[in-house]
Amino acid sequence: MNKHALPIDVITFGESMGLLYPEGTKGIGQGGSMAQSFGGAESNLAIGLARLGCKSGWFGRLGNDPLGTGILKTLRGEGVDVSHAAQTDEAPTGLMLRQNVRGQSSVYYYRKGSAASLMTPDHLDPEYIASARILHFTGITAALGSNCLETIRRAISLCKEHGVLISFDPNLRLKLWTIEEARPVLLELAAASDYFLPGYDECKLLFQTEDEQVIMDQLRQLPGISIVKSMGESNVIVQQDKTYSLPFERVNHVVDTVGAGDGFCAGFLAGIAKGWSVEDALSLGGLTGSMVIQALGDWEALPTWDEVQQHRGITQHVER
Repeated sequence: MNKHALPIDVITFGESMGLLYPEGTKGIGQGGSMAQSFGGAESNLAIGLARLGCKSGWFGRLGNDPLGTGILKTLRGEGVDVSHAAQTDEAPTGLMLRQNVRGQSSVYYYRKGSAASLMTPDHLDPEYIASARILHFTGITAALGSNCLETIRRAISLCKEHGVLISFDPNLRLKLWTIEEARPVLLELAAASDYFLPGYDECKLLFQTEDEQVIMDQLRQLPGISIVKSMGESNVIVQQDKTYSLPFERVNHVVDTVGAGDGFCAGFLAGIAKGWSVEDALSLGGLTGSMVIQALGDWEALPTWDEVQQHRGITQHVER
């Protein structure tokens, strides 16, 4: 029996990087101590799905170094299948530094020439991708190089061949490429997706307009379903002639907004994987996103299914 005969709910791939950030109030380079973790939109999502009771897989290329080893060990410990992730001596694991000084967050990337940027279509296992219900990727991977974009295109082809649903978050990072470089690529990938998960500000950049009606018309022309984050005070589903809007989950205390989008996507895809309607999956995404911003960390703040059930009022928290 094939070890992947049982479907994996969501497989995702991309770059996961080591993360260093100052402890206390000092910024980078000001002599304070640094804490370490890791982050990456796709690995964050995989952890979020696993915590929500879904079977998730992540693959990518990491350096054969302590950062790469630590990332794999943590993902495995979180219940993510990393059987198709690889470490290589060809290049190091990427690194990012983050600081929050006087309320302004800044990120500095050291990822050029990283192991992840060397990914090619030959690194894909067609049988593994065929074992997924959903394959998720982001525009970050497409921005790492032409070989990474070709890897995404090959993955899309495999999904179409095997009936695997495609989820795509543009995750536009203008430190990696210009909007002029990104726009045609991201729109191409959006058109190939079953679930397109942009933020409303990203839609403005992709469609080159501030006009909400024009944006909605453009989204309706896509063959799949668009789930637009942060459109006014709501998250919105757009599908051809249908529109559904759901107001934000309100929170009393925002601690850290980093990872909110990944938390939203994890919740939404968990709902889809559980067989929920798109509307109910949107509600779960909104809830998980709101829970992430109430704690610190890229992935550390992602909620478990038990925590989600408590917030939904289905189970009760027992203090002692």
